[in-house]
Amino acid sequence: MELINIIGGGLAGVEAAYRAAKEGKKVRLFEMRPKKTTPAHKTDKLAELVCSNTLGGIDITTPRGLLKAEMEKLGSLVVEAAKKTAVPAGGALAVDREKFADYITQKIESNPNIEIVREEVTEIPKKGITVVATGPLTSDKFSQFLREYLGEEELHFYDAISPIVYADTIDYSKCFWGSRYGKGGDDYLNCPMTEEEYERFYNALMEAEKVPLKDFEKACYFEGCMPIEEMAERGKQTLLFGPLKPVGLIDPRTGKQPFAVVQLRKENREGTLLNLVGFQTKLKYPEQKRVFRLIPGLENAEFARYGSIHRNTFINSPKLLLRTLQLKKNPEVLFAGQITGVEGYPESAATGIIAGINASRLAEGKEAVYPPETTMIGGLLKYITTANPKSFQPMNANFGLLPPPEKRIKGKLNRRKYLAERALRDLEKWLRELS
Repeated sequence: MELINIIGGGLAGVEAAYRAAKEGKKVRLFEMRPKKTTPAHKTDKLAELVCSNTLGGIDITTPRGLLKAEMEKLGSLVVEAAKKTAVPAGGALAVDREKFADYITQKIESNPNIEIVREEVTEIPKKGITVVATGPLTSDKFSQFLREYLGEEELHFYDAISPIVYADTIDYSKCFWGSRYGKGGDDYLNCPMTEEEYERFYNALMEAEKVPLKDFEKACYFEGCMPIEEMAERGKQTLLFGPLKPVGLIDPRTGKQPFAVVQLRKENREGTLLNLVGFQTKLKYPEQKRVFRLIPGLENAEFARYGSIHRNTFINSPKLLLRTLQLKKNPEVLFAGQITGVEGYPESAATGIIAGINASRLAEGKEAVYPPETTMIGGLLKYITTANPKSFQPMNANFGLLPPPEKRIKGKLNRRKYLAERALRDLEKWLRELS
């Protein structure tokens, strides 16, 4: 029987190992801790949570609630462990971190089909099926290998993420579509500001509370990913020569160049998500909502993703991966977890399940598969493999990734309930077809 190699013992790695082992495959799971540690991890346990103890909402009308419901149908070890070790957290699924890691570690260690190898992997094995799930803190040696194997420009070492808003929550009467100097078509949604509106926005931005960087994230601060609030601190005029530059844009309502302009760009082909261009930020989430809603047209905008800047290793998946998570240049190599450009614990774990399913299928000589794009997992896979490779940024679960309802549905909650029920129904159908 062909052995499946899985590199990385985080959420994606354990899900991939658990799923492949459940399918009767022999798995070798590599985890470098405790021989070699990372700046963030404290223990040698598998699936150690380092930034938060919550896996997001429970209700299926929340993006991560739906995602976890789908994962549960796929036999997720992470969701099972979370429910066994849950702590009170209102409408979210939060866990006792130590018990959560203990539960998963025991499950993996006691599985007769899984061998845990405690050593650093510095290159992808030349033969056999391999799942790379090394996470946001991939070791320096393996990062160097990936840089050479994939191409230096295809590997990124930080997230400089701009906020994303749902397109249907924007007041378009205050905005206009168009590109600078009329070049490139109507590619950007432009939110013009008067001098008074800019003054109010700038002052709010300067006063907003920020998230402090962790020690191992300090290297993120360079010109290529400068937070918008850091730029603003250089002077009131700085943003007017940067992301809020109005030059080359004429407001059709006035026939004049605005004092300042915030530009939004389509984040997906369907145009259901719009990205605030150049607005990478370390502001706390409630502050982002408060400050960015001062932008004309975004007064009632709902955020599919908030901005952030933190250390992360991820590949240019739209250029490199198939939707099955296979590497285009070598289909026997799959990637899973945050290294693919998904953002968040459940998102990482979900890709691990798909990688485990496909590693097992490849070992049997079968074709790799992926869930329907009407599911949250399918929507994530579609995004990370079809987004614009020139501006690719990591993405978390959100309803903007799903195709809209086939019919008009009034009310956000009703619409989300419909999308969630459709997703679970389509996932069940997909699973029946696989069996």
